[in-house]
Amino acid sequence: MRGESVFPQLEQLLPLISKPIQYIGGELGSVVKPWESATVRWVLSYPDAYEVGLPNQGVQILYEVLNERDDVLAERTYAVWPDLEQLMRERGVPQFTVDSHRAVGDFDLFGLSFSTELGYTNMLTELSLAQIPLLAADRDESHPIVVAGGHAAFNPEPIADFVDAAVLGDGEEAVLEITDIVAAWKREGSPGGRDEILLRLAKTESVYVPRFYDVDYLPDGRIQRVVPNRAGVPFRVHKRTTMDLDAWPYPKKPLVPLAETVHERFAVEIFRGCTRGCRFCQAGMITRPVRERSITTVAQMVHDGLEFSGFTEVGLLSLSSADHSEIGDICSGLADQYEGTNVSLSLPSTRVDAFNIDLAQELARNGRRTGLTFAPEGGSERIRKVINKMVSEEDLIRTVTTAYSNGWRQVKLYFMCGLPTETDEDVLQIARLAHNVIKSGRQATGSKDIRCTVSIGGFVPKPHTPFQWAPMERPEVIDARLKALKNEINSDRSLGRAIGFRYHDGEPSLIEGLLARGDRRVGAVIRKVWEDGGRFDGWSEHFSYRRWVDAAEAVLPGFGVDLDWFTTREREQSEVLPWDHLDSGLDKDWLWQDWQDALTEYEQDDCRWTPCFDCGVCPSMDTSIQIGPTGQKLLPITPVNTGLRVPAEA
Repeated sequence: MRGESVFPQLEQLLPLISKPIQYIGGELGSVVKPWESATVRWVLSYPDAYEVGLPNQGVQILYEVLNERDDVLAERTYAVWPDLEQLMRERGVPQFTVDSHRAVGDFDLFGLSFSTELGYTNMLTELSLAQIPLLAADRDESHPIVVAGGHAAFNPEPIADFVDAAVLGDGEEAVLEITDIVAAWKREGSPGGRDEILLRLAKTESVYVPRFYDVDYLPDGRIQRVVPNRAGVPFRVHKRTTMDLDAWPYPKKPLVPLAETVHERFAVEIFRGCTRGCRFCQAGMITRPVRERSITTVAQMVHDGLEFSGFTEVGLLSLSSADHSEIGDICSGLADQYEGTNVSLSLPSTRVDAFNIDLAQELARNGRRTGLTFAPEGGSERIRKVINKMVSEEDLIRTVTTAYSNGWRQVKLYFMCGLPTETDEDVLQIARLAHNVIKSGRQATGSKDIRCTVSIGGFVPKPHTPFQWAPMERPEVIDARLKALKNEINSDRSLGRAIGFRYHDGEPSLIEGLLARGDRRVGAVIRKVWEDGGRFDGWSEHFSYRRWVDAAEAVLPGFGVDLDWFTTREREQSEVLPWDHLDSGLDKDWLWQDWQDALTEYEQDDCRWTPCFDCGVCPSMDTSIQIGPTGQKLLPITPVNTGLRVPAEA
């Protein structure tokens, strides 16, 4: 019977596996509804292990938004570890939800949120265990509609064979619109079957249904055109943009994990979007325009979320949190409210030019002084101009020296390797920068008890960015540069012993590049990797570069292309890119010009504080930048440690 719990079968397997608690459910904040109470039933997944998937902000928000509706039921599922997967296949236990252990295949809609393309093989595991045909073309009315979302959905072409639909952009309003369309179709008796409901979704012009588009290729392997094959289907699909974040103050009731997770905090998104214009940053490009939450809404969300969950850390999240127009008042107000308690505040990676020591002191007021993270991204001033990361070495040294002088002893610096036009010397400059950080810190503090960690990630060119045309560097070149950098850091033992060095080698980045900029032909590679045992490719201990290379060599020549064609090849301006029919709001000509500006090392300003430079988002999306200051202070909420009420200020 549909909707029945499979827990009796699952329970027998739990003593035989590691970490069984992650499959139990029942977390504070979870919702279980009677199956019959809902007209539309969603299952939501972040296709990774529970410890990574549960804290995901996007899934938590959609889970709560959907479950607030009386006629909707939403539950969660996560990727199971290989030990449980094997037992589930042997015993015939299907992919299940953690909320009430219902079979995923029983639901109307199966939503998957992808923040990284390396989760694609886990999606295939979930589909297979759920007894949902891997290929969308093989599904019928008895199977859920498989919907992809998240940042990777801005180019869903590599998984076009496996998903029924994809949603670009913000999901809060989109999932409710999809729900209403499915509910109406069901009330009418499901006319026209699966094809009809997908057609209704496609006609919204904000849900992409790959089966309604044909892709033609040129003899040299490039795409000739992508065109609709059905009347009423739009030539371009547009992203969704939620403009009034104050109207969507989620999560209100955050999920509190039973097992250890990668983030154990109450996270509040204080604004969405970024206009700094870092040319490598897909998140900054596709989430434009900037939309701030008001200081009063942030305060209320923090109060309600902590009171509900019992978390002791608040993460004030965004792509560049210190850029909120009222970040000082937010932090000082929250620090006042929770002074004397065990509640701490944290910001994600902070821009060097946005760092403020007063702000940092507010974050550390309750006695928790963690390391500070800054992201110069490039080692030389030249390469920082290429990527439009407008941070000078002088600014960086001044900022970290100020931090050391005010009691911080640990600073983390994040860089990338393999950036466009990068040379060996650009990378070696990272060592000189780190040495100068330690020397300046020691001089300012008179102490040798300071440390700096250099963390290196591999550059991956992403769709809808100025670098979408750029070639990738080969893994062996990346690895050689990183080896030389490590030697250079340790060339001065006095300084080198104070510098930690962490890096990701070039191989996973190349595969991520294949998946990020691939087209529908890459789907066959993904499937072969999965069939050959690929699981949890975002985890270094599970990732196999050889498996991906072998699959690419087995599959891609049949299409007249190869792995290098998708990764290390530079694209021309005239080339039709696999995602050109998916509208992020950014004008392609503007992106191309910014790519040309990168090659001439021209820096572009932040349009929040300067005249518009016509990236295309605001007019094409019918949106606009929304920033403060509002002039308000925190709501009159009782400080936790005193019992006194703080009067509201206008």
